[in-house]
Amino acid sequence: MRPQGTPAELERRRRRAVEAVREGQVPAAVARVLGVARSTIYAWLQQARRPGGLDAKPHPGAPRRLTDAQLRRLARLIARGPKRHGWPNDLWSCARVAQLIRRHFGVSYHPDHVRKLLRRHLDWSPQRPRRKPRERDEEAIARWCLEEFPRQLRQSQRRAAHLVFWDESGFFLTPCLRRTWAPRGRTPILPAWDRRDKLSALSAVTLSPKRRHLNLYFHLLPPGRNARAGDVVAFLKELRRALPGPLTIVWDRSRIHDRSTAVRRWLARHPEVRTVALPAYAPELNPDEGVWGYAKYGRLANLAANDVEELWEHLVEVLVEVKHRPDLLEGFIHETGLPLAA
Repeated sequence: MRPQGTPAELERRRRRAVEAVREGQVPAAVARVLGVARSTIYAWLQQARRPGGLDAKPHPGAPRRLTDAQLRRLARLIARGPKRHGWPNDLWSCARVAQLIRRHFGVSYHPDHVRKLLRRHLDWSPQRPRRKPRERDEEAIARWCLEEFPRQLRQSQRRAAHLVFWDESGFFLTPCLRRTWAPRGRTPILPAWDRRDKLSALSAVTLSPKRRHLNLYFHLLPPGRNARAGDVVAFLKELRRALPGPLTIVWDRSRIHDRSTAVRRWLARHPEVRTVALPAYAPELNPDEGVWGYAKYGRLANLAANDVEELWEHLVEVLVEVKHRPDLLEGFIHETGLPLAA
């Protein structure tokens, strides 16, 4: 029976045994300490006389049940997507791949072994799918990126206007749970309130017209309150005080933006402030979404605050950090794919 331990650990044990004998210890005593037969010690001494005789010899494991040609065919089969093989969506699971292998090659794999096969031989990895709204118009989004936004950007540059990417978000007292590390079979428990207490916030990533400086401005609302058109107007006033001069605001088609009477009236009194509507269902084009993603799913993930006041303090701390991290803001802009190199 092969002794327990990794190849490297077994090699270290052999070398310690040989070294102990060479230092004058009795082979029988060394064998008793290591729990091996005395003949094993003599065999190691013989092996030590040959170059590499004591080197680790990785265990080859069980032979692969699929040939290289079959693995290549499997890669082609799964590349077609599960729908082509009769499943209702295009998401692969280990159980589905195991069923596909059994169907085409007559080989039965446990799903856990399929996971190893996908990792080691096909270079696949487990990934969380992203939702895509059925209402999304890809052609309209492409036209906006290629035609509408570059046109608006040129007009903004001619006006020497700050470019402002605006968005709102909400943060709940119930924590946003993300993966963490723990001993196998011992799932961590995170005590938290099961309440919908929330904080609403508005923020804007800004790009200066000449020096291309990046900045972040934000405004938090009182606990439990959703953002309304009046809050949008109040934040617009704050931005005007902080950024005198023309502004080009890029935001989504929310009812509290251009579609609200209060915001339209304020904009009518400030013609130097112009707005650009993002395409519907395309939040990835707004770098301010990166700010909220960094805060919600990064820095504040698994935060079980005791109350909204504590949540407020943590959120302000994160937003102040982002405000003073132009590298982060530049990364959020880069993720949009828009031609906005700072």
